Amino acid sequence: MTDLKSFDKKLTDGESGSLKKSKKKQKKEDAWRSEGPRDPFAMLDSLPEKKQQEIQKALHLFSVGQSLPKTLQDAKQHTYHFWDTQPVPKLGDSIMTQGPVAEAEISVRNEPYSLPQGFSWDTPDLSSPPVLRELCNLLNENYIEDDDNTIRFDFSLEYLQWALQPPNWLPQWHLGVRVEGNKKLVGFIAAVPAEVCIYETKKRLVQVKFLCVHKKLRLKRMTPVLIRELTRRVNQQGLYQAMYTAGTVLPTPLSSCSLWHRPLNPRKLIEVNFPGLRQNMSLQRALKFNRLPKVTKVQGLRCMIKEDAPGILSLLQENRSKFHLSPLLSLQEVEHWFLPRESGNDTYVVEQDGGTLTGVVSFYSISFKVLNHPVHTSLRAAYLFYVASTATELAELMEDTLVLAKSKGFDILCALDVMDNTSFLEKLKFTISDKRVHYYLYNWMCPLMSPDKVGLVLPN
Repeated sequence: MTDLKSFDKKLTDGESGSLKKSKKKQKKEDAWRSEGPRDPFAMLDSLPEKKQQEIQKALHLFSVGQSLPKTLQDAKQHTYHFWDTQPVPKLGDSIMTQGPVAEAEISVRNEPYSLPQGFSWDTPDLSSPPVLRELCNLLNENYIEDDDNTIRFDFSLEYLQWALQPPNWLPQWHLGVRVEGNKKLVGFIAAVPAEVCIYETKKRLVQVKFLCVHKKLRLKRMTPVLIRELTRRVNQQGLYQAMYTAGTVLPTPLSSCSLWHRPLNPRKLIEVNFPGLRQNMSLQRALKFNRLPKVTKVQGLRCMIKEDAPGILSLLQENRSKFHLSPLLSLQEVEHWFLPRESGNDTYVVEQDGGTLTGVVSFYSISFKVLNHPVHTSLRAAYLFYVASTATELAELMEDTLVLAKSKGFDILCALDVMDNTSFLEKLKFTISDKRVHYYLYNWMCPLMSPDKVGLVLPN
């Protein structure tokens, strides 16, 4: 670094411009001078956004090589050091009966599991806007992203509150990990209470969501500790089963479903190179192929209001008998999961002249941040939640749903091939993607089921 004497000489001789430029240079050089340990997260944040994205892409590509298998064939060659210690069915097991894999323990551990040195447990207070924003930032920057690092989740505060705070939720089931030095949130996992019907068995359990560890800490094996600690906290409430979904193959998928896409804004999706689109279509052909009516056609279709909750519950209960896995919802839960809310979900019902509800369709909203694109910065995706109808053909109801989603500014509608969805997916020009969503049960074994027998969707 230039000393004071030579600095004065430069000013006198006029050799290097203004004092302002010299101070900038001095500050820049000082920034990388070794003056004790620096916070690596702060160092990363101080870099230009483009440089941050390059580093994150490199980290992501590295983690892909270390990640869990995405196909059953690869999974059979993989060694699951953690999951082999857990009460879950083994890959390849032929299961014909139902019941817990392991009996409930008489006593549950009282003390939390130990974290690596320098980290501590935290229960994020989601009623605090700053804490909720912090959780949003952790998930948006470190949750699942596409392999090309071109789009990334951009969860809203409203969506997280909807997904994490259903009736009877418990704050201790929102589990965070913080750095002891600067209190930065670097890990999270959550569970919410639920009741489901598995074949003929009604079961109270938890749905596990949003398992996320900061990219820079994934080699510290925090994920097993997060799962163990959440399991301990759930066991303390007398629950010993859980349900979760993942895009990777673990021991052992109860069912494996495919994700389908229906473009609503083909031009934008092509311009951002959205993964899973038909690659053999020109823009003009894609616009023509994905064209939708301007208005809806189903008579009596309208937005849900609170008074519709009992009718929706009745429709879902009537529909439930067709599936081997389905939710057992209370009226309060129907109101929570289905009542429309901004940046959360949309629900529409079909009402007959006498006031009886004969149909319901609901989808939830997730935004994505588009990276490294000169024009587009975001994408809005609608994910199909539940659809049921006793009078209108599902294809007709879903075509109107596409029209409504497009009118609300969504770029794409996504759906799993669960329930009766296969009756309209190809007919309405959905395209199957290479993404799979695997359903899992923790500490419960039962015969496997095909996607059309899954009557449950987990917002995640």
